[in-house]
Amino acid sequence: LDTPQPMQDLIGDLTGSPRPVVIRLFGDNWNQLVTLAPKVADAIGKVRGLAEVQDGLNIAGDAVEIKVDRIKAALEGITPAAVTRQLDTYLSGTVTTHVLQGQQVVGVRVWVAPQDRDSLRRIEALRLRAADGHLLPLSRIATLKLITGQPQITRYDLKPMVAVSARIEGRGFGNALGDVKRVLARPGLLPPGVYYTLGGLYQQQQIAFRGLAMVFAAAAALVFLALLFLYERFRVALAIMAAPLLAASAVFFGLWISGQTLNITALMGLTMILGIVTEVGVFYFSELQLLRGAGMAFREALIQAGENRLRPIAMTTLAAALALLPLALGIGQGSAMQQPLAIAIIAGLAVQMPLVLVLVPVLYALLARREAG
Repeated sequence: LDTPQPMQDLIGDLTGSPRPVVIRLFGDNWNQLVTLAPKVADAIGKVRGLAEVQDGLNIAGDAVEIKVDRIKAALEGITPAAVTRQLDTYLSGTVTTHVLQGQQVVGVRVWVAPQDRDSLRRIEALRLRAADGHLLPLSRIATLKLITGQPQITRYDLKPMVAVSARIEGRGFGNALGDVKRVLARPGLLPPGVYYTLGGLYQQQQIAFRGLAMVFAAAAALVFLALLFLYERFRVALAIMAAPLLAASAVFFGLWISGQTLNITALMGLTMILGIVTEVGVFYFSELQLLRGAGMAFREALIQAGENRLRPIAMTTLAAALALLPLALGIGQGSAMQQPLAIAIIAGLAVQMPLVLVLVPVLYALLARREAG
């Protein structure tokens, strides 16, 4: 029996965020967050494409609530802080010394015997030491109550937090998350003092977006510097760089036409288009330099270079597009992850030939005329 897992869930498992949609609710009042989390989970559960919505409330085991009567404690000469400190030693223990066991230093924890803390009655009988040295049972200054089913208190950046999470089925991540944001923006859903941040796959995606944006900017700068070093003319480098930058805008149009969202793999394709189109532009200018070196006039050389490079550019463009077509159509197992990458590259290749053979010569001619004038 094969039960395939959605690709986004696999990516989430690898990035440490098993659920793609994670809404972190923050507030100063923990009880308010406990009440609000199911309401938020119910609201986003109506968004199309979201499944297995969880309110993030993890019920812990039984808890013992100890309330110290400050007046009785003051009469006994003991402060609530001293009560807390002594109970912590009794119930959790304190490392008082260390011993050497082999080559490892092991701490020695001292606390009361298990049989003296295994029931509510025996905890009440624990004896505390007041400031003047006399002993008193805990029950004399405090009341103990057993509480069942308490939600675990989670903190994020030292702030109380509840994480409402969900999986995505049958819908794009970006579209589903956009609807989630609109639901959370409804008036009255989040009370004053409560705010949210998005985690999970969205947080990982934003970090990757910023990194890839820096990579794209650095790649564009390096390519431009390489063109300046190669041709030693600003107008040549500027004319060639215009083609990949405009081809990059075609990538966004291609993603919109195909219904794909801008994700990490699409940004990778955008960066690859920068190098692919620049390489074709270099091919064109290499031919132009050969013709100019042979004595051909500037205008005729611009046209003839395009004619000479038309077939090689068309064949390389067509071959690359056909090779990526199965991925762009989503054919084959695991192609969903690479589909935006293929669509981004094909969209850039679709405008590569007119940009290199038409726009680049025209722009270069205009820049040359302006420099000559």
